[in-house]
Amino acid sequence: MDDQLANRIEVKDLTLSYGTDVVLDALSLPIPAGQITVLAGPNGCGKSTLLRAIRRLHAPNSGQVLLDAEDISGLNGKALGRRIGLLAQSPSAPQDMTVEELVRLGRYPHQAMLQPWSPKDDEAVSAAMAGTGVDSMRSRRIGSLSGGQLQRAWIAMVLAQDTDVICLDEPVNHLDMAHQLDCLELVTRLNRDQGRTIVLVLHDLNLAARYADQLVFVHNGRVRERGAPEVMMRADLIAEVFDVNAAIIMDPIHARPVCIPRSRA
Repeated sequence: MDDQLANRIEVKDLTLSYGTDVVLDALSLPIPAGQITVLAGPNGCGKSTLLRAIRRLHAPNSGQVLLDAEDISGLNGKALGRRIGLLAQSPSAPQDMTVEELVRLGRYPHQAMLQPWSPKDDEAVSAAMAGTGVDSMRSRRIGSLSGGQLQRAWIAMVLAQDTDVICLDEPVNHLDMAHQLDCLELVTRLNRDQGRTIVLVLHDLNLAARYADQLVFVHNGRVRERGAPEVMMRADLIAEVFDVNAAIIMDPIHARPVCIPRSRA
């Protein structure tokens, strides 16, 4: 495979600011096709901003984001929405909207003036709700849902978008342990069975190490290091990036490294 196309997304020297505050500082990152890439790092390091930049929700000061070797700045909004789906942090919608109405919003990039709602749209919405376990509450108002139920409904909306690239910013936020596993196992199936490229932001370093093919530590607006979890989960690197002294042991069940925090570094 051509080296460029082996990376589904290529972030090149991206600098992005909010006012005078530089959030991403000449950041570069290849995101391999057909893998799960997990972004981890301390609060405020630029992880969520990077996801937004990949989905072109914030214009950079300089640099570029390539999708299949094509600069996303040349794509119109709906064309990009058919190729990259994003669930941002703390999304909002009218409280009286039903779960099904929310999930149907995911089909917006596929709609056109002369292209009415189709059986394919219904199939995508039904599959997304079934896959996230919200099909039984399709008629409920989202204002009546618990935090975990609502998060699953939002994930269903992104899945209904039916994109080859899925970006999820803290998708297990507000979920209990069982639903965290359900969510990340669903993401894994989308990757392994359907070949979708997944980019996740996760704060739980042990979940990141368990599910990532590529683990990326973002620090001070740059990529500090990236690689397989077995390479990345090092006590010295965790102390530098997260300011935590930790021991690293191997999970005997999943054969992935686990971080045991000891104290602030």
